[in-house]
Amino acid sequence: MSFRHLSYILSGAVVLLLAATACTQDELADGTRLPEGEYPLIINATGLSVEATPASRATVDGNWDGVTSVALSLGSETKEYSVTTTDAEKKTATLSNNLSPFWWTSRNDITVSAWWPYDQTNISQMPTVVVKADQSTANDFAASDYISAENQTVHFDNPTLAFSHRTARVTIILREGAGINDLTGAEVYVTGLSTDGGNPAFISTYAPGNDTYEALAAPQTVKANTPFIQVDLNGGTFYFRPQNSVELKAGSRYTYTVNVTAKGLELAGCTIGDWTLGVGESGTAEDLGYSYNADTHTYSVYTPNGLTEWAKAAQNDPSLNCTLTEDINMVDKNWTPIGNSFQTYNGTFDGQGYSITGLNAPSLFGGTGESATVKNLQLVDVELYESGGGTAGIVVNNYGQVIACSVTGKIDAFSAVSGIAYANQGSITACWFDGTLKENASGGIVNYNFSIGSITACYWRANTDKGVYNNEGGTIDATKVNDGESWENAIDGMNAALTDNAYQWELGTDGLPVLKKK
Repeated sequence: MSFRHLSYILSGAVVLLLAATACTQDELADGTRLPEGEYPLIINATGLSVEATPASRATVDGNWDGVTSVALSLGSETKEYSVTTTDAEKKTATLSNNLSPFWWTSRNDITVSAWWPYDQTNISQMPTVVVKADQSTANDFAASDYISAENQTVHFDNPTLAFSHRTARVTIILREGAGINDLTGAEVYVTGLSTDGGNPAFISTYAPGNDTYEALAAPQTVKANTPFIQVDLNGGTFYFRPQNSVELKAGSRYTYTVNVTAKGLELAGCTIGDWTLGVGESGTAEDLGYSYNADTHTYSVYTPNGLTEWAKAAQNDPSLNCTLTEDINMVDKNWTPIGNSFQTYNGTFDGQGYSITGLNAPSLFGGTGESATVKNLQLVDVELYESGGGTAGIVVNNYGQVIACSVTGKIDAFSAVSGIAYANQGSITACWFDGTLKENASGGIVNYNFSIGSITACYWRANTDKGVYNNEGGTIDATKVNDGESWENAIDGMNAALTDNAYQWELGTDGLPVLKKK
């Protein structure tokens, strides 16, 4: 009896062709039953036809290189089928079991499942998808993929078995953006992932070249506004987060083109589609509003959202530095003061001469520790209120250094208020307040200045004659600027105390001091 194998070459998806030896109707014993032991299941297989991406595993790069066998299940039994490639490019292969194959027993349809990889100690169980956390090498990237063909009907006259990916493919294409002209040395990660089933929350990507980075992830949903792509470059860390939740589906490819700018990541394009091309729906993203430098432990902040994100992080890590790189408008934005009497902020907050406008909260900081520095910052048009006690513009309880800071606006509270700090046991240098304070027990600069507190070259213009309402023996150099009086003398006095500071005060167009870089 002669046999012939059915062989098909398909492109696009992984397709395994389950082909039995075939014969004519006349050669069959009857119209249905086939001679026992005459028709083994032999599978001709093709790989994927995908974009060129160097790798070593069929499911990623479109060939069967590196694959020696698959698990094939028929009925209640699962067997190991060997893989033998049949062309030079290894795009096609024969899957067979020479020792104990499955057999066609009739022309009736059969139901078949198959998968790869598989556990040789438990071949009948399809493995759970668990990708590698470090996919930076071609082998580890490729080894993170899983394919299967589950409960598919196979016809005797057209025996095909179509495999699909059990992972989602994330492709990231970096482009140079404003302020960045070299992407050499960039490290790219996919983050914000679910750890269900033992999967990693953070994946190091594989870089095949051309500023392209790839990772394979278990199917899941990444929540909106969650940092999803991280780029480390030149000592800085940049993030991208999607505006909407991203459902990473098995067998789909998610391609993100992002511009790396000096301020962060900007989404240039997003396509979601099939594994091979990744074409489909477009998307947009919200700018995270900050970049992070791991070496200096510093957030560089340039939007209200970025300031809020730093604040959230600083609540858990009080040593986290912050540097403003733009003016921030906090009108109608929620704010929780950083630090308190029990857990003080101990980092450096450098406004770099920029302003925060419209803060509507009890204060900017609740408590600053001995290691804290708040400097070169202008709070504009604040409207502060504390219902449980006293408050101030920059900080309620100061144990650190406040240098070259200003506050304008209105400050009120259940108890007493002041322009810069409510209680001072640290140092306050070259700061000023201009605005309205609660009538009762208010201080233009500080309410309580303790014996170890020092106030140097500070000025205020407000509805109080006291720069410090209560002094417990500390050093005070605070001067009132009367209504109608120029701030020029105040500017001279403050700048004399800022000899080592990168910024100094100048007279602004509205007659108030403004910070300028020296």
